Amino acid sequence: MDLSTIIIYGIALALLIVSLVKDRGKTKKAIKKGWMAFIKILPVLIPLFLIVGIVLSLVTPAMIKQVMGEESGIIGVLIGMVIGSVAFMPPFVTFPLGAELLSNGAGYPQVAAFMTTLMAVGLVYWSAETKFFGSKAVILRNSMAFIASGIVAFVVWMVM
Repeated sequence: MDLSTIIIYGIALALLIVSLVKDRGKTKKAIKKGWMAFIKILPVLIPLFLIVGIVLSLVTPAMIKQVMGEESGIIGVLIGMVIGSVAFMPPFVTFPLGAELLSNGAGYPQVAAFMTTLMAVGLVYWSAETKFFGSKAVILRNSMAFIASGIVAFVVWMVM
């Protein structure tokens, strides 16, 4: 566990203690309500975690490095965007992965395209998002995120 995780847990614990001291009844009620919400969403989360695990085991960093080299050009950017759209990683994993890709010969625009779609486009979570927000909102959000990722890659390409 890294320092930032310990700090976040410490803050959460301190705030929980403050809440318990201030109003024990409300705090217990809030914890129970949060637990029930977690139990309710669990049937959606378990398959998503399985899909994410399978995708991440199939799409290895070595494979990504091979197709996103500096000479891959626009094809590498598009491949990075597609792979990033299908996979999903939280930022604390994505940024070190991006640094690793760059240090192993991947191009800046390709990595920018990959990283932005990896965090912004969520095809893995399509079913869960549709359940909560509706398919029209999910299509709009993912389309806009994909386009924005392409713009980010283009800007990085122009700057680098």
